[in-house]
Amino acid sequence: MAKRRIAWWKLLGLAGAAGVAAGGVLVARNERQRRAYTPDQIRDRLHRRLDELEGHED
Repeated sequence: MAKRRIAWWKLLGLAGAAGVAAGGVLVARNERQRRAYTPDQIRDRLHRRLDELEGHED
């Protein structure tokens, strides 16, 4: 019976580690997508967003 409890804790630990690894993969993928923009593209997007916000302040 003691072996069975250890097995549950091991499975719980492995599931937690898998969840952390999956979260890390998602963060890394999002970071790569974010870095795919050139500085000029980022600047243009920010200027467009600023222009949109300034236009809605009427």
